[in-house]
Amino acid sequence: MSEESLITDEMRAALGKEGEPQTIEVDKTAIRWFARAVGHTDLVFYDEAYARSKGHRSIICPPGFLGHAIHTPQHPANTVGNSIRQPPDVMDLNVRRVLNGNTEFEYFGEDICGGDVLTGVTKLTDMKERTGALGRMLFMTTDTLLYNAQGKLVAIERDTGIIY
Repeated sequence: MSEESLITDEMRAALGKEGEPQTIEVDKTAIRWFARAVGHTDLVFYDEAYARSKGHRSIICPPGFLGHAIHTPQHPANTVGNSIRQPPDVMDLNVRRVLNGNTEFEYFGEDICGGDVLTGVTKLTDMKERTGALGRMLFMTTDTLLYNAQGKLVAIERDTGIIY
């Protein structure tokens, strides 16, 4: 007897749909903390005058850091931690455990600097089922498109979550 699919019709209908836009602040202190945490030593991530001398508007985001979502009690974000992702709601998703299966970043040649405010829009792009040692797993992939204040696409964060 085959088991019912983990992917419901409602979840299939959410494929390609965008979540609510999210405002992302690129804070200089957070840039410095992230750069220090991952071991970057280039001063373009720490020293504003040095970054400007190299042609940047301010200190720049290191690869893999795109700022933090704004959270307020009046407008709580449907995110985990400081995540910039807010995918469309998938009502029937029974989440017991979540594992990060992959995170990729694609950049489009524009500096992302301290003080920038970005808009992130996340859409669900793929769902697959697999069976592993711990049982059935659902792999969900989202793309978060990030736009600068001028409306130009500056980066895409692509994430795969494993739900089991």
